[in-house]
Amino acid sequence: MFAVTLLTDPSAPSLDLAMAEALRSAWAGRDLRWLALGEAAEFMVGKVPANRWEVWQDLQGQGVDLVVLPAKNRRKKMLLADMDSTMIQQECIDELADVAGVGERVKEITAKAMNGELDFEGALTERVGLLQGLPETVIAQVIEDRITFMPGGQELIATMKRDGAYCALVSGGFTAFTGHVAEALGFHENRANTLLIENGTLIGKPGLPILGREAKVQALEEITARLGISHDDVIAVGDGANDLGMLKLAGFGVALHAKPSVAAECDIRINHGDLSALLYIQGYAKSEFSGA
Repeated sequence: MFAVTLLTDPSAPSLDLAMAEALRSAWAGRDLRWLALGEAAEFMVGKVPANRWEVWQDLQGQGVDLVVLPAKNRRKKMLLADMDSTMIQQECIDELADVAGVGERVKEITAKAMNGELDFEGALTERVGLLQGLPETVIAQVIEDRITFMPGGQELIATMKRDGAYCALVSGGFTAFTGHVAEALGFHENRANTLLIENGTLIGKPGLPILGREAKVQALEEITARLGISHDDVIAVGDGANDLGMLKLAGFGVALHAKPSVAAECDIRINHGDLSALLYIQGYAKSEFSGA
């Protein structure tokens, strides 16, 4: 059996009963189950519909995400999440660069790196170099004034932890930020790069080795081995090219508001929903969500 999930932006629910029922009927699905009225619904089918991606494309124009997944083993035992533009709504290095007065140049490099157009390590080194001379105190300032969490993240982690899942934050960003985000949201552990600082000032170099795409894959492999679970027991989420390794290795790899080149390589594409979508595709109803 396969679970078909339809979901929308929770801040502006637009899932229409007639549309959901029409799709269920066309695909010979079982009874429609509302996960959140107007926001998310699901039904079961016996096989993956042949016109899945054509329907997906049509629904995108209506502000609806469509996900088709095996019904077996939907509730995952581990969450592996990217940070920038995934668990938070910003790119931390872009925010630091904006304060340093080199925001536009760094944002341009970031966009190309996340789209897979530039080597991640080289792009990170170049961007960090532009931060040379920035006072260390700016990090706390950026966290306080500029960093906001992606909607649905607190519910996602609280619900999965309540049900025994392990939650890890793995970022190509920096520990100065992942430590804050991990503590605030309740992650069990976090891994990221370090910004080298001397005498209270950023020296314009990252600590080595640089954690990129392979480090995220390594984290998935190491943590699952430690927990005694399989790759299929993992739901991973990210938005950039350096996330593709872990997204493809995990049982569920979710491209969340991802760059087009990244989304094109993933079967789970969330363009309208927020992080609560990761609970809906696991079969949770909104009434089952745990509070922060």
